[in-house]
Amino acid sequence: MFGNVPWRRRSSLRNNHDQQEYAQSWTRTAHKRSRTENLNKAKRAVIINNIAMAQAKIHAKMNEAACSKFSRTLSMADRSGRLLESLDQLEMRVEALREAASDMEQERESILEMIQSLQNSQEMRNICPGEREELSLTANRLMGRTLSVEISIGTIRNPQQEEALQKATSMIDEIVKKLLSDMESGRQQLLALHAACVTEAPPVPIDQKFQAIVIGCALEDQKKIKRRLETLVRNTENAEKNIKIMDHQKLEDAKANGGH
Repeated sequence: MFGNVPWRRRSSLRNNHDQQEYAQSWTRTAHKRSRTENLNKAKRAVIINNIAMAQAKIHAKMNEAACSKFSRTLSMADRSGRLLESLDQLEMRVEALREAASDMEQERESILEMIQSLQNSQEMRNICPGEREELSLTANRLMGRTLSVEISIGTIRNPQQEEALQKATSMIDEIVKKLLSDMESGRQQLLALHAACVTEAPPVPIDQKFQAIVIGCALEDQKKIKRRLETLVRNTENAEKNIKIMDHQKLEDAKANGGH
């Protein structure tokens, strides 16, 4: 490589060549050192990050362990509160449903009472037989359609309430049986039973025995007993009016016939 080059020149070239190699070697060493330092920095960063993550997990576990019971209590309370709120809303809907069914039941009873009142009214007797037959057919049809509507509202009773209801029903039934033989006496007895079911001071004597029995009944049964007695009293009053009208009509007819 240096055969035709003078010695001094060769020495200069060698020195330059050595310097270049040294510079290249130093540069490579510097690059290696830089890469090593960068790798070390990256490793240290990863290690620091891992340590930080580990410490964060440890703190989280410690906080969870310290607050786990309190957190579960809050969660259970929240769930319990939501469930209780839902049940409260359902309870209001159930009560509204039962009240609506009770109103429908009373409407059914009222319709039946009105139909029976029309069938037994004096106006029905005063019309001609052909019209009376046609109206009776219509009334019977309405009666049948009303009876086809079945409404049942169950009442939860304990044994004592069940027994009290049976006794109260038996007392009313016995009076109803006597109405045909002695309507006025039966009506007075019904008024005494009804007086035992009202809170205001009644104008008639109270049947104390019946009152004690009714108090032992369930609240819904008390309301039904009162409604039944009110219906029976109205029916007896209407029946008495019809009987008086019929008797008066017979007397007028007898006078008219006697006049001829």
